[in-house]
Amino acid sequence: MVPAASPIDDTAISAALSGPRASTYVAAVGGDLARAMTLYGWNARVSAALMLPSHFSEVTTRNAAADVLEQVYGPRWPWNSTFFGSLPNPGPGGGFNPRRELSHVRNVQPTTGKVIAELKFVFWQKLFTGRHDVRLRQPHIAAAFPQAPTMSADALRNRIYGDLETLRRLRNRLAHHEPIFTRNLGDDLNRMLDLIGLRSAPATRWVKAMEDVTSVIAERP
Repeated sequence: MVPAASPIDDTAISAALSGPRASTYVAAVGGDLARAMTLYGWNARVSAALMLPSHFSEVTTRNAAADVLEQVYGPRWPWNSTFFGSLPNPGPGGGFNPRRELSHVRNVQPTTGKVIAELKFVFWQKLFTGRHDVRLRQPHIAAAFPQAPTMSADALRNRIYGDLETLRRLRNRLAHHEPIFTRNLGDDLNRMLDLIGLRSAPATRWVKAMEDVTSVIAERP
């Protein structure tokens, strides 16, 4: 539970957080500063709780993709020229550049495991685009996600890409301590658990046993 504060404390807390940051919460509760600070505290708690299932959904999906890369390009796939050349290489203003990202990380990290850990979330998401279908997704996606329901490789890829996009945006909000109280957080949690479940049902049960998102959501002020 978020502890109640005195009116003086609410004002001091709001000032410490900055007026603009607090204003979103004040507006959401009709101008009541005490309720706004309670909502702010709850938003922080549920954000922290979401980091656990977010961590596991990201790691399991990332590792599934890395397993496919190893099958196709070998254990040192980050240094495989064919794979490197298959990555998009947009120019300035063209958005995230997977080729530049891999080049930077593999020049700094000495092992495949270290590279996997350091590549950005969006790098892994971009592997679930159509350009990789023939070489990576269609031959291997079913084995990489053995618990997935029966569907075409394209449909499964599209589902994973869409879920990763939603979770990437949520993850960015969590990292920047932004408001998430207007989201359907139960859906977000289920999306994370579903992603884990595509790879491993036991891992999903384990995360469900640990997560406290559900209980924090129930305590929303």
